[in-house]
Amino acid sequence: MTDMSYPGWADGYIPTKLCFAAAPNESAEVWRERLVSQYGQCPPEEAEALICLGGDGFMLETLHTTLGRTLPVYGINCGTVGFLMNPAVPDDLPARLAAAQVAILHPLRMKATTMDGQCVHALALNDVFLFRQTRQAAKIRIGVDGRVRLPELICDGVLIATPAGSTAYNLSAHGPIVPLSANLLPLTPISAFRPRRWRGALLPSTARVRFDILETDKRPVAAVADFTEVRDVVSVEISEARELHTTVLFDPGQSLSERIIAEQFTA
Repeated sequence: MTDMSYPGWADGYIPTKLCFAAAPNESAEVWRERLVSQYGQCPPEEAEALICLGGDGFMLETLHTTLGRTLPVYGINCGTVGFLMNPAVPDDLPARLAAAQVAILHPLRMKATTMDGQCVHALALNDVFLFRQTRQAAKIRIGVDGRVRLPELICDGVLIATPAGSTAYNLSAHGPIVPLSANLLPLTPISAFRPRRWRGALLPSTARVRFDILETDKRPVAAVADFTEVRDVVSVEISEARELHTTVLFDPGQSLSERIIAEQFTA
């Protein structure tokens, strides 16, 4: 994962074939109409860049549609936090795209097996997390690369985040923020009861992690990969899908790497 200018365009090239996608809210729709009238609307299969209008949630959905494609995505914040977005400034959008810095993001791949034997596959650009479905705490065994590392974690849940997702749920669960270039995946417990002082681990991006749910009948657990939720899982396997990527564009001086570093100094 790196920050650089977009390699698909030659130096000095100004992209003009733009496709605009808006979240279903009034602010995003108003911006879409304004920008389409100013720059036109290109079909996504012919576009040089996809302009995502909305918040981080809509941006995440949009990025999932571009996995494995060469279409870069530039977000314009029409939501609240906008960690993955750029400021809503209408002027000189093609020039801003030409000067933008790139972040290459790789998703996590989840394989969740349920109590009735179903296998559900999903991708996550933020995180994969497990959480208890009832009042009773979950009991989860954690294995890494075929070796049991924690025989029993009693908790509300556990998660693995990508570096880009380390500032989201992972940070709220007191997990570490990971720079894009670190090639690390934070593994973070959610409200751990036993072992009480275990804070999680930093794993290499090549790690293959397996969660096995203990006492599944008594302590059911669900698994979530971004916006795909699977109930009553008995095991969950997670690894980085290095062969897939999506490309995100940021204004100069506001790269994703810079935002992740700055977040570590935010009180």
